[in-house]
Amino acid sequence: MREFTARFATDEEISAWDDHVTANPNGGNLLQSASFASVKAKHGWKPLHMVYEGTTVLNGEDTPFKSYNLILEKSVPALGKVWYMIKGPDVNSVEEIPALMDANKEFIEANKLGVFLIKIEPDLIDSEQNSAFLAKTGLKKAFNIQPNDSTAVLDTDKSEEDVLKSLSSRGRNAVRRSKREGCEVERVELTEENMQKMYALMDTVGQGNAKVNLRSYDYYKDFWTTFEKAGQGRLYFTYEDGEPSVGAYVIAYGDKGTYKDGGSKPRRKQYGDSHQVQWTALTDLKKDFDIKSYDFCGTPPKSELKNKDHHYYGLGLFKTSFTKDVIDYVGVWDQVLSPAKYELWTRFAEKVQRGLWVRKTGQPFY
Repeated sequence: MREFTARFATDEEISAWDDHVTANPNGGNLLQSASFASVKAKHGWKPLHMVYEGTTVLNGEDTPFKSYNLILEKSVPALGKVWYMIKGPDVNSVEEIPALMDANKEFIEANKLGVFLIKIEPDLIDSEQNSAFLAKTGLKKAFNIQPNDSTAVLDTDKSEEDVLKSLSSRGRNAVRRSKREGCEVERVELTEENMQKMYALMDTVGQGNAKVNLRSYDYYKDFWTTFEKAGQGRLYFTYEDGEPSVGAYVIAYGDKGTYKDGGSKPRRKQYGDSHQVQWTALTDLKKDFDIKSYDFCGTPPKSELKNKDHHYYGLGLFKTSFTKDVIDYVGVWDQVLSPAKYELWTRFAEKVQRGLWVRKTGQPFY
């Protein structure tokens, strides 16, 4: 039987937060990290550190369960508080979600926390079975928020030679040819000049047809420097005519690597330069952190990979040249704690709050 309780983490647990998160059932996510909590605290959210404990069922047997999860909180006038459990809760399976929902409700009611909505976003594979199960719990499907709710993930838990062999012929040839033709990639210091150049690469015509809406430079600066100071983030450039032509900011968190941010100049001369940047970054993370997987952070859903009108079509072509293993996650689901307030939220309050937030800060609400 699955039964969980919820509580806020102790100061001691928060001081070792990343150690706890990366020991979660699914190995955690960089968006649950101490670094990310620090960034979001500067940009309109209140980070909360939640611990779930109890008993679950694994292989037919009752087994102790513990999961550490970051929650981002915002207050909504006249309605109360919204909790966004970004990339969480971290669970073994979808069957554990109802017990977590019960724990949330009991904890919030017992402590009179005034939360009317919890948005959950577990890294569970999307399937008809999983979606049907979540719907039966009373959760309401909401729009997806993170760009990697569909994403390409490369298995790096093997030798570098075997990882290279696992790429598609197009990706493998691009890596080899670019290296042969002298494409050099550098890990660069996170100076103000280099960060400004990276941001400029990201801001090149909305990254083409991807139509990426960037946050402010200050947001990315906070993000990059915070993860870099934690020893988790790195910036890579390759150059043409003495200036950066392709850039990538990558992160190692636990045994997972992630291509977090990228950008490039159009009409470049070097063949395979973007491939070489990715290959250098992911193999460095493999050597230095022994990452078991590398998330390219965003593709079209599996069903849309061949749709040339999809705004991520070009990115999908590039990323799936490294791996065909595209994963669709279940995305965002709403746990409704006050049906009346939730109806107001979905009818107009969320749209109003998002619009006001953009006008006030220039940043997305989430």
